[in-house]
Amino acid sequence: MRAIHWTSGLILALAILGISPRSNAQVSFGVAITFGPPELPVYEQPLLPAEGYIWTPGYWAWDDSYGDYYWVPGTWVMAPEVGYLWTPPYWGWGGDRYVFYDGYWGREVGFYGGINYGYGYYGRGYEGGRWDNDRFYYNRSVNNINTTNITNVYNNTVVNNNSTNVTRVSYNGGNGGVTAQPTPREQSVAHEQHIPPPAPQVQHIQAARSNPELRASTNQGKPPVAATARPAAFTGSGVVPAKVGGHYNPPPNRGGNSATGNNPPANGNANNHARPNNNNAPPNNNADRPGNAGNNSNSNNSRPADNNPSRPPSASRSGNVNNADRPPSASGSNNPVHPRDLPPPTRQPAPNTSNPKTEQRYNQQQDRLIQKQDQERQRVQQKQDQEHQRLQQQQADAARQQQVEQRHQQQTQQLQQKHENQQQQLQRRYQPPPSRQPPPPPQQQQRPQDKKPQ
Repeated sequence: MRAIHWTSGLILALAILGISPRSNAQVSFGVAITFGPPELPVYEQPLLPAEGYIWTPGYWAWDDSYGDYYWVPGTWVMAPEVGYLWTPPYWGWGGDRYVFYDGYWGREVGFYGGINYGYGYYGRGYEGGRWDNDRFYYNRSVNNINTTNITNVYNNTVVNNNSTNVTRVSYNGGNGGVTAQPTPREQSVAHEQHIPPPAPQVQHIQAARSNPELRASTNQGKPPVAATARPAAFTGSGVVPAKVGGHYNPPPNRGGNSATGNNPPANGNANNHARPNNNNAPPNNNADRPGNAGNNSNSNNSRPADNNPSRPPSASRSGNVNNADRPPSASGSNNPVHPRDLPPPTRQPAPNTSNPKTEQRYNQQQDRLIQKQDQERQRVQQKQDQEHQRLQQQQADAARQQQVEQRHQQQTQQLQQKHENQQQQLQRRYQPPPSRQPPPPPQQQQRPQDKKPQ
């Protein structure tokens, strides 16, 4: 596998970027790829499943255990917080290797390499919708929406002037890459507070990484699952295959572990476990080269180096994804303390009623129930976050904080139990009645004349 481990020159890169080895921007060691990902495949966007979901486009990720790119399908994702938008991940050329920059949720859409992912992500910002107070409105000219069920829509025709990506190039810089550079505002957005992918997105990435059919060496850049209606739902009516492939041409000595049949490590890391954590600053081999601003093919000195430099050291990329400002659990146990600690609502399969219309009604009601539960979680989480902020403003002592956390834990567990009961009630409502069996024959009783004399 042609992968370079960057152990040498890291301290120099940190110095160039103005980052101290003890700063909050935690740079981890890993691999970088010396050949680019395939072009972006062409696919249709699935129908919006419910209100509140925001489109996250598909992209190519890297799995070092197989030495191969794999496709993470585009999907609709419930926004983790009201007012937050998705900045897609992207690959960028770092001088002698391709470096992956993680996506994130933020108040504004940041720089994503100028990549034309489509469906509102045309290289700059997002044209697919906007927040209005606590409700998201969808641009009907960009998204696949059933306006009978979704009424919070508007129509704004978007002219795609991103002529630099007519070949569906999926990386920035390097040989043949997109030549876009971040604007000053996009650089500022890169240093604002972000939220990493929530649990449904992490599960979606894990499912893509473990699916052999989504590896580029298997599908040759044309994934059979290009997009899904919901995260990690890779089967069913909401799955969309690619119409046009991405022309995968790796070098002949790419190697890797794809031929060994090794399974990916079960370490729970959804995004390219062996590469650096690109929410932090990767080495920038062009930052110290003056006069490179006009050389778009290899100039990365103005690219934001850190997708989340403001995250405190306690914010872990593993486990819960929204822990940055949360106090520790009061109970010290693994029980959920906040709604964001709960696993995402899971879709239960429709009972086998042998009636397609009945199963369709069940799926529609389950969609509405999941949407309602997601919204209720967000409301409870928002109230709990506001209480956390008041505690910080009041500089409450540890005893007061522990008391509030215990109450939050109780609220969260009650909410979880309530939602589980709702799912069970829906299942029972559509459960077919048990098949009627003929009653057993009555036991014959002896007639008086049949009795034997004493």
